[in-house]
Amino acid sequence: MGLPSGSRRRTPGLRREELARLADVGVSWYTWLEQGRDIHVSEPLLERLVVALRLTPTERLLLFELAHGRPAPRAVRSPDSVSGALQRLLDAHPFPALVSTRRWDIIAWNAAATVLYSDLALPCGRCS
Repeated sequence: MGLPSGSRRRTPGLRREELARLADVGVSWYTWLEQGRDIHVSEPLLERLVVALRLTPTERLLLFELAHGRPAPRAVRSPDSVSGALQRLLDAHPFPALVSTRRWDIIAWNAAATVLYSDLALPCGRCS
């Protein structure tokens, strides 16, 4: 989970300090959040709390509703690969073509792109 193993506990679960560390915020700030103080909570911070707490999609929606008083934005998930149909379309295209995620990670390409850019499956140190 990203925390050092410690001594045995009387009760299971995360301590406030551990959750603050996992969410990359200060313990005092996280305590203020728990207490409902008038602080401004960003969406990226709430997303870090979702990951740290391993919340379900329904629990994520509730967290955003409690923190912002409005529904959570749709979770952005970047695919790791493309469908077979899209890959066949790329392969049939005669000109260089790439598919990238919102973060510009290239996840698919065709043979013409390999000729132009080299083999994109190789680590950069081995590109020609």
